[in-house]
Amino acid sequence: MRNGTAGESAERVPPDRPALPEEIAELTDPGHREDPYPYLDRLRERSPYKPFDGLIVVGRHAQVSALLRDPAMSSARDRAALAPTPQGPRTLNFIHLDPPEHTRYRRLVAGAFARRQIAGLEPRIREITTELLGAGAETGALDVVEGLAYPLPLQVICELLGVPLEDRQQLQDWTWTLSAELEPPLGAALQRPTTQAARARAGFVVYFRKLIEERRSHPREDLISHLLQVEEHGERLDDHDVLATCVLLLNAGYETTVNLIGNAVLALLRHPEQFARLRAAPGQVAPAVVEEVLRYDAPVQMTSRVAREAGAIGGAEMRAGDTVLLLLGAANRDPEVYPDPGTFDIDRSPAAPHLTFAAGPHFCLGAGLARLEAAVALELFATLLVGPRLRPDGLVYRPNLNLRGPARLPIDLDAVRPGRIPGARYAAPQGRSHDA
Repeated sequence: MRNGTAGESAERVPPDRPALPEEIAELTDPGHREDPYPYLDRLRERSPYKPFDGLIVVGRHAQVSALLRDPAMSSARDRAALAPTPQGPRTLNFIHLDPPEHTRYRRLVAGAFARRQIAGLEPRIREITTELLGAGAETGALDVVEGLAYPLPLQVICELLGVPLEDRQQLQDWTWTLSAELEPPLGAALQRPTTQAARARAGFVVYFRKLIEERRSHPREDLISHLLQVEEHGERLDDHDVLATCVLLLNAGYETTVNLIGNAVLALLRHPEQFARLRAAPGQVAPAVVEEVLRYDAPVQMTSRVAREAGAIGGAEMRAGDTVLLLLGAANRDPEVYPDPGTFDIDRSPAAPHLTFAAGPHFCLGAGLARLEAAVALELFATLLVGPRLRPDGLVYRPNLNLRGPARLPIDLDAVRPGRIPGARYAAPQGRSHDA
């Protein structure tokens, strides 16, 4: 079942476009990374509208939710009129496929992320988290991103895949470089492929080709071996499919969990009354914290679809090939759905599901794992660290517009309690899947 090959590249170059409208220019301003929500609010209120030819911006919850489920919206983003010309080898992963091909591919991959499989990872996630937090005991300080948010999901996914320990730093460097390309088509500066990204992508391809060859000859108890062996109704994944899945998991997959953990810790330390609630009952409250952070400060701010045919979204005319930019971060703060949406409230009643994991057939396959990792990290952060507090002027945000989270989040702390690794609390990943 071959969905794409490394080495494929498009030849289309996006057309020149006029100067960005003020609202979008403000949103894309790097100086506004710390708080993009005033600009997202304005875009939501104006949406749906066309800032320039080929792009429709949508930020209202009801419309975003409906479009994510609409079969007239394609996920094959390379077919868009605004698709940039890529550089370097390509891997076509299943999030950029449409049903029925996407359905077949997802069904084969989904078994590795079933609830029972994810639940079995919790003891190991607790062990890794306890070890990482314990490192702050000697110095009385911890960079939450460098010391927890990055290494926890990276180590988990690498152990799942069967990636050797000594290679993890190289993979982290590649994912950091490639994350800059996961940006919306809002101006040439935000979507221009770079030589560094092409090299990182090529590095991924060469690395995983070799690992796939090794696992095909000598299978192990890891995810790559599982993907090579899985079969359903006579269908199997070929090497290109497995390669694309590995790159997806490391590039787009674990990076979002990094941001989720960083955003969650930051929100808790900025809202001590909410943090006190977590500390009073960490095992019970942590899943609710995760869900509110996913709504309040989404680690993925945007996604996009491509119109299959001409039509209209609200008052915005749409042509086949138009990119429809869905502002997840704006939809998650829609006042028509969430009362007082700019308030961080872990007791919030879920009047409607947040859209951070998307919806419909492309609902995030790794949502359960992300929720579990974040819940364990927050529970143990609240349990093991004594007196954690933000270090003044230490917060630095990532430059990315779409993947939102801190690049540095240094904290001071008074002590680290001795780490005891309790049994599993979260027998199944918490939170409603809505479309899983």
